[in-house]
Amino acid sequence: MLINFDKTEPIKRYFWMASTVVPRPIAWVLTEGEVLNIAPFSFFTPLSSSPATVMVSIGHREDGTPKDTLRNLRETKKCVICIVDEGHFEAMHLSSKGLRADESEIDAFDIDTQSVLEDFPPMPKGIKVAMFGEYLQEVDIKDSITIPVIIEIKHLYVDEGIISNPEKMILEFDAIARVGRSYRELGDKLEAPDMGTGS
Repeated sequence: MLINFDKTEPIKRYFWMASTVVPRPIAWVLTEGEVLNIAPFSFFTPLSSSPATVMVSIGHREDGTPKDTLRNLRETKKCVICIVDEGHFEAMHLSSKGLRADESEIDAFDIDTQSVLEDFPPMPKGIKVAMFGEYLQEVDIKDSITIPVIIEIKHLYVDEGIISNPEKMILEFDAIARVGRSYRELGDKLEAPDMGTGS
């Protein structure tokens, strides 16, 4: 089966991509505007370690206006990107519901938060991994229905309890990702074959 994307409607292209680019990590993004906003995005990936950057692709509301996350990033330039584990799964999923701009998901879904850095939004209590980032730039893709936003990571928060090997920076952490239309925890680790030392 060969699928010609030029002849495939956008929603079907989305589902084909979502089903084949797996797993997709979830960026649970906090921004501040009229209210404190939190929303999940699964078109999310690291771009570079120098500068330390990630990309979050953000869509629009049904009326064509920017989603709160994008509007807030453009205005304040600050965000906190949380990596979701089982303890925050339900709240993360609920926060994907579209609310009015003057409604906060934090209040609507009783998400407790804690302040970690003074110049950034707070993060949900109990989060194990979070990136404190600043808006760097947007990527203009012709005719795109989403806007890829590049965020530069300024600080990384890691709960010390998940660090199993500080020297090698190994974390024991069951992050939740999207696989197709469903959510999954990362599965068993596979050991790669020994490549040898060469000659």
